[in-house]
Amino acid sequence: MMMMRKVSLLVLGAVLGASAVTFTTQTRFFSAEAAKAAASDTYRNLNLFGDVFEKIRTDYVEKPDEAKLIEAAINGMLSSLDPHSSYMDAKSFADMQVQTRGEFGGLGIEVTQEDGFIKVVTPIDDTPAARAGILSGDIITEIDGEQVQGLTLNQAVDKMRGAVNTTVKLKVVRGPNKDPQEISIVRAIIQIKSVRYRAEGDVGYIRITQFNEQTFDGLKEGIEKLTAEIPADKLKGFILDLRNNPGGLLDQAIAVSGTFIDRGEVVSTRGRNADETQRYNARGGDLTKGKPLVVLVNGGSASASEIVAGALQDHKRGTVLGTRSFGKGSVQTIIPLGESRGALRLTTARYYTPSGRSIQAKGIDPDVTVLEDVPDDLKGKDDTKGEASLKGHLKNGEDEKTGSQAYVPPDPKNDKQLMAALDILRGTAKASNQPEATPKPSAPVPN
Repeated sequence: MMMMRKVSLLVLGAVLGASAVTFTTQTRFFSAEAAKAAASDTYRNLNLFGDVFEKIRTDYVEKPDEAKLIEAAINGMLSSLDPHSSYMDAKSFADMQVQTRGEFGGLGIEVTQEDGFIKVVTPIDDTPAARAGILSGDIITEIDGEQVQGLTLNQAVDKMRGAVNTTVKLKVVRGPNKDPQEISIVRAIIQIKSVRYRAEGDVGYIRITQFNEQTFDGLKEGIEKLTAEIPADKLKGFILDLRNNPGGLLDQAIAVSGTFIDRGEVVSTRGRNADETQRYNARGGDLTKGKPLVVLVNGGSASASEIVAGALQDHKRGTVLGTRSFGKGSVQTIIPLGESRGALRLTTARYYTPSGRSIQAKGIDPDVTVLEDVPDDLKGKDDTKGEASLKGHLKNGEDEKTGSQAYVPPDPKNDKQLMAALDILRGTAKASNQPEATPKPSAPVPN
């Protein structure tokens, strides 16, 4: 009896589901055929690539560099995806690792290029360059006897970096008389200080220039030293300056956010498939013990900076002040290719703030918009067009937004955004990231 009942049910199920089973079978059949056709197309295109490569290799007017041809093809493939996917050769990959580690063998100077020469912006305190007497404004004309004219800035920097305890000879000219000097400097481990801080009277000011492996430790040190320097009963709060910070490591952005909030989500990343969603939460607790906070952002604040600003804004932990951020809301995964073949930088997901806002091509709108006074010679050059203006950027609906002002005055006394932040923390101006308390200003943002 039990057996008969079971058979009847199975037959009934087969009858009722016959059409569905047939449809599913046909779908699988056509899917298999489609997959076969797609694979055939792929192989055909790969054969096309091979044919073109062979023609160039054998018939081009001059013998081409085959490795460079392959690299150019890879770069072309990746650049067709989005602006942030790229191939890094072995040297570029090594440079990227140096940047994210935040330390390297070098001299300890920040430099720029001017009229073909390398100009010292500033020597970093307690580094070989500072101890050797290198001064801000020095012009470097030779490195180890080689003229720097004709070199790019990166090439010159590469020549000054090197193994620890090795020596480099610089020829510098200094002052109005351009007196030449030869200075020998022994390279040492240089740490890139991504966090700088100072007391602004009764307010702790902390600037993060990038998110590398040193960032959280630097931030923690800054908070500890500022809270020791400013008496607790006088400390009005903190300013976290993320202006013109291009981003960096995701784990550091999460750690920085967790420095100011006790718990809760900081950011989520969502890939192509729903099951690829990952959520990252704050941990460690608020090191500032709930002191008021103002976060400064502008058109140059991107990626990890926007993660931090968005998290603190969504948690209503601080007032975000300045101009709209850049809008880079995509995740790049670094995939090493092994055997000194460099690495692939591939966009694999999008960032979302705790409330579910996508940063991509929209950025973070400040709670309080404050524009800087831009010198006449910089007007029109002081803003960023933002992620939305980049060719091939990942789309994000109809309401994408261009970038905004990114100028920061070199003299803090002329920094209107900094002054506005100080006023908020000292209670001479009222602002909040809660709309019912203070409506968001509608001041225009220059394009």
